[in-house]
Amino acid sequence: METEDAFGVKVLDLHFGSEGTIASFLLRSNEGPVLVETGPDSTYPALVRAVEAVGTDPEAVRHVLVTHIHLDHAGAAWRLATRGATVYVHPVGAPHLADPSKLLASARKIYGERMDELWGRLEPIPAERLRLVADGEVLHIGGLAIEALHTPGHASHHIAYRLDGAVFTGDVGGVRILDGPVVAPCPPPDIDLEAWRASIARLRTLRAERFYLTHFGAVNETARHLDHLEEGLASFASFVRARAEEGLDDAAIVPRFEAFSQGFVAAHGANDATLARYALANPAFMSVAGLARYWRKRAPVAAHRSP
Repeated sequence: METEDAFGVKVLDLHFGSEGTIASFLLRSNEGPVLVETGPDSTYPALVRAVEAVGTDPEAVRHVLVTHIHLDHAGAAWRLATRGATVYVHPVGAPHLADPSKLLASARKIYGERMDELWGRLEPIPAERLRLVADGEVLHIGGLAIEALHTPGHASHHIAYRLDGAVFTGDVGGVRILDGPVVAPCPPPDIDLEAWRASIARLRTLRAERFYLTHFGAVNETARHLDHLEEGLASFASFVRARAEEGLDDAAIVPRFEAFSQGFVAAHGANDATLARYALANPAFMSVAGLARYWRKRAPVAAHRSP
């Protein structure tokens, strides 16, 4: 899907395992195209094709905004930096793009032999190609005025970007595939429910006309979207907490949470194909790991046991 809407935003489908799971967004400016999100390195060829399909030379992209440094959002940023682009990133995330060794090591522990297949390569970005973005800073790029809003909760280094009545929400705005429900992606290591609720409250104050979700696409009923996100976040967090307090370890919680989350999505009329896309965008085992870690840091739970 490569379409331009009334806000002048082109939604680029990176075809991560399926259509409609990871998006990048292309904006026009007087300084050339601006890209919001890059997707993983594994989908970089698809990104190049999508940019070319809307009549833009990928070499002309000189400004790349990433909401956070997770590989599905910023994994291909180094490719664009190599071509001369400046990468705009949260100050906490920037060191991990300059030296991605810890990020890679952590991802390899999780994905093992599937690491390269899923995410591709990750190379350092030179310091001069990184632009650290402060909270509330307005980025003036080729006639565009893009406000950066630090919005932790999903990640401590998360930024949402506002352009007029539109907001690029990254993952703090949740996942919504087609007409399915809003769900909250909760990977480790720094899920923070209190911070996430505060970020949702901050997004409410913007009264945005449209959200752009990296997973996936445009949402117009933004207030209702945030209501559903907050409800879903609470539901998922409570489910994992209850299982952890029963003494189940992560491995035992995962199949239970997967069934619970799939039931949640299916109850909104999602078919098998849509369920599969939700699973690609928001794997159950990642949310269990993130939420269980959150609860175990904040409250004593029973000793772990197997099912």
